[in-house]
Amino acid sequence: MRTLCSSTLIGEFFVIGFAGLVAMKDPDLATGTVWTVCGIAMFLSVVLCGMVTRPGGVALGWALQIALIASGFFVPFMYFMGVLFAALWWASVHFGRKVDEAKARFAAEAEQADAV
Repeated sequence: MRTLCSSTLIGEFFVIGFAGLVAMKDPDLATGTVWTVCGIAMFLSVVLCGMVTRPGGVALGWALQIALIASGFFVPFMYFMGVLFAALWWASVHFGRKVDEAKARFAAEAEQADAV
């Protein structure tokens, strides 16, 4: 699960940075505010890569997905990107857990075969 989720979060890191560049062109938004918000979100996406397997890591990832969708209020294309990354996050968590379960099962079968 860690690999799939981390890949999604690193992809979000870049998307958030590019969204910051787009948002910076909006005359109603202060450049400092845009980069503070984007910087915090980018930092969180990298930190979450290491926290994915810890308790609450997946929930924090969902919070980041919601924030990414909500950023569509300022950069409309982020509605689409936010939903896309939320779907990728769901797939990463769902299929990552299945892969982890299969690895554990194969390891248990190999250990049992070695014991015989």
